Amino acid sequence: MSGVSGWRKRPRGLQIPLVQGFQVAQGTVLSRNAEDSNININKDSSRCNCNHDNSSSSGRTNRTSTLLCVLLIALLFILQVGTVGAIDMWWQLGMSDLLKNPQVYILGATPICTQLKGLSAGQVRFCQKFNDHMPSIGRGAKMAIGECQSQFRFMRWNCSTVADSSVFGPVISIASREAAFTHAISAAGVVHAISRSCREGDLHSCHCSRAQRPRNLDEEWIWGGCGDNIEYGYRFAKAFVDVREQEKTHPRHSPELARMLMNKHNNEGGRKAVYNYAKVACKCHGVSGSCALKTCWQQLPTFREIGDRLRDRYNGATEVRFNRRGTRLVRKVRKFNKPTREDLIYMEASPDYCVANATTGSLGTKGRFCVRNGKGMEGCDLMCCGRGYNTYKQKLVERCHCKFFWCCYVKCKTCERIIDVHTCK
Repeated sequence: MSGVSGWRKRPRGLQIPLVQGFQVAQGTVLSRNAEDSNININKDSSRCNCNHDNSSSSGRTNRTSTLLCVLLIALLFILQVGTVGAIDMWWQLGMSDLLKNPQVYILGATPICTQLKGLSAGQVRFCQKFNDHMPSIGRGAKMAIGECQSQFRFMRWNCSTVADSSVFGPVISIASREAAFTHAISAAGVVHAISRSCREGDLHSCHCSRAQRPRNLDEEWIWGGCGDNIEYGYRFAKAFVDVREQEKTHPRHSPELARMLMNKHNNEGGRKAVYNYAKVACKCHGVSGSCALKTCWQQLPTFREIGDRLRDRYNGATEVRFNRRGTRLVRKVRKFNKPTREDLIYMEASPDYCVANATTGSLGTKGRFCVRNGKGMEGCDLMCCGRGYNTYKQKLVERCHCKFFWCCYVKCKTCERIIDVHTCK
C-alpha cells in the first residue's frame, strides 16, 4: 500500500484512501483503469466484478485486486446499513426545543421547515404554507405523547420515548395495537390543538367556530359564543397527518400498502374521537348570577376524555388482513363486528414486552414499579412476568395539617412516613 496518495471525501461524508490508478467518481462507481485488471463496483447493486488478464499480471497482483474488491464490497455494505435509521415521524415536533420559541417558525419559515425532523416532503410543504400552525401541531404532539404515557403507565408497554425521530422507537414499525394507538392519539392531538388555536386567535386562516345551533338547545339561550373550531381542526389534521401516507404508491398485496391503509384508518379513528364528541358549553348572565340568560358555544372534549375513549378502542381493536384483491383491509375473524371509522385496527400481535429487545423496541419491565397485591396489569405478578419483585423502604416527605390564616396565607407542617416500594426483578 505504498501507493497511497491521499484522502478524498465521498458524498456521504465518509473518507476512503485512494490508491494510485484509482478514480472515484462523483456518482456511485469506483473503477480502476489499468491494462492488467478491471475492477468495477456499483453501489446500487453492491456487486463487484473482477476481470483479470493473466497474460499481463502476476498472481500476486490478482490476489491483491481480489482482496481490494472484497474490502470495497464490505465498505459499501456498511454504508448501506448505516443509512437505515429509525422511522422519521412528525411526532418529533412534540419533543422539539423549537416549541420554547414559537416565533422561530415564522421568521425564515422555509429553512426551518426543511430542518425539522420527522416531516415528510408533503408535510414540509404544509409547514412552509401554514408556518403559524406548526407550534400548535407541536403542542398537539406533546399532548398526545403525555396522554399515551398516562394511559399506559400501568402496562408493560408504557409508551416510553426514545432519543430519535421515531419518538417511540422500533415498536411503531410493528403493525400492532400499540402502533394503532400512537397514530390515533397523535392525530387527535393535532385536531385538538388546532381547534383551540383557532378559538384563541393564534392562526391567520381560521377563527371561532361557525357550527350551527344544536336543535335541542333551549330557545331562550343565545348561540354565538366563540367556540372551538373543530371543523377546521379536523380538516387540517386530516390533510397534514395523512399526506405522508399518500406520497407513495404501493403494489397490491404489499406490506407497505397494508401498513399505509392501517395508518390512515387509525388516524381517522383519532380524529373522530375528537370531532364526534364536541360539547356545548354555556355561561350564565344575570344579576347576582341568577342565570336569567345563557350564552352557549361549541367546546372540545378534554384530552383526558379523548385518551380514555381511544384506550377503550385499543382494548377492542380489530385484527385485519388483506382482501382477496389485495386492495383493502378486512377483519380477519368474520364473527367479530366490522370495524367502524372510530375503531382501531391492527395486523400483527404485540411483541413480548417482558424483556428488553432492541429489535422490537421493548424496554422490558425490569425495575418497573408494581403494586404487590394488585389484581390488574399493575400488579407485581403480571407486571413482572412471573420473575418476582424486590421490596425496599422509602421515606416520603409531604405537607400536612395545613391551616388557612386571615388574611391570606396557608401554613402547613411537614410530615414524614415510611412506605414500601416494589420493583420488578
